[in-house]
Amino acid sequence: MFFDIIILSISILILLILSAFFSGSETALTASTRSRLTGLNIKGEKNAQTAINLLNDKESLIGAILLGNNLVNILASSLATSLLIKMFGDSGIAYAVLIMTVLIVIFAEILPKSYAISNSEKMALTISPIIRPFVFFLSPITWVMEKIVHAILSIFGMNYIKNSRSISVQDEIRGTVDLHHKEGRLYKFDKDMVKGILDLSVIGIEDVMVHRSNMFTVNIDDNANTIIDTVINSSYTRIPVWQNDAENIIGIIHAKNLLKLLSTKKGAGIVNEDIRKTLLEPWFVPETTTLKEQLQMHLTKRAKLAIIVDEYGALMGMISLEDIIEEIVGDISDEHDVIVKGVNVNYDGSFNINGNVEIRDLNREYSWELPDNEANTLSGLIIHESRSFPKAGQKFNYYGFQFEILEAKDNQISLLKVLSAQ
Repeated sequence: MFFDIIILSISILILLILSAFFSGSETALTASTRSRLTGLNIKGEKNAQTAINLLNDKESLIGAILLGNNLVNILASSLATSLLIKMFGDSGIAYAVLIMTVLIVIFAEILPKSYAISNSEKMALTISPIIRPFVFFLSPITWVMEKIVHAILSIFGMNYIKNSRSISVQDEIRGTVDLHHKEGRLYKFDKDMVKGILDLSVIGIEDVMVHRSNMFTVNIDDNANTIIDTVINSSYTRIPVWQNDAENIIGIIHAKNLLKLLSTKKGAGIVNEDIRKTLLEPWFVPETTTLKEQLQMHLTKRAKLAIIVDEYGALMGMISLEDIIEEIVGDISDEHDVIVKGVNVNYDGSFNINGNVEIRDLNREYSWELPDNEANTLSGLIIHESRSFPKAGQKFNYYGFQFEILEAKDNQISLLKVLSAQ
């Protein structure tokens, strides 16, 4: 009798250890991500590839672990019931349920899973070589179980697609970046750069371009000295040139080429034809192009400035390589740039903002969440939301902000006062 109690007790202990191993293994492997394991594999971490292979067939992995875990739990409970019945008679059944519930929940579930959550990658690398043959051995059984599950799901009209993803990889990365930023493990600057790169494929160049009404251009028919003074006094190195009509772009004047011309002439008279010969051929792109496509074309064509036209060939605006880079790294200013473009912060915490300031720039700079789906500029947002052309003095409350129109002319809002209404 005493010998049987010892054998059963040791068997129950071994089964509880196995149950803890299965529970911890399940949590460690499911809590680990293939991206982090791939990074460890690249660094040469042993067993990282084994863990990745297991996660690539997660359904078989989970099925095998759950099968093993339930087998040892049921067997341990059965042995405990048999042991306690021998010791206490029929009342041993109640004792077995109570004792095994406590032991399994604490030592075979909570304890190993808590450790596995805190050390998921480390534990996954350790247990992967042990779990792999176990999963392979039980694969025929888990395959049958998978088919049964799929059949039951199909009866209820629930289609199952193996390895399907409910969200895109881009959205998953965005969510991860936002989470780490909120937890303080990622700086806002780094978060904005990562999300800026992901957004390149979904943002059209019309959302970032310099609108034709704000383009800095020169007329080739102006006096040559006037053109030279205009280029020298500007803060731009590449300037679109037009003739006859402001929307008829005939070339791009490069400040470096103009300086070479001045050096060659050495004070001799320069005429318009000399300037015309230095012009770069204009590069026209359709407004439907995405920033990612435009960036690739900039790199391939080795051109820094592109003129944007619509489907009818009408001028829409222009975009430079710097404009695209700024979508990733934020505003790039040099000694010639104005640090604050169209935004003035008042002493009371309100903002005086030009109507043509981009909503995306405001959201990025001040961590606002103004929508930019229907309008690119702050003026466009107010017009869209109010369904009217507001006049000076009107006030609106949208998205947690109060907007006061300070200046408006020709159906355009030129200046607003913005104050948080929260």
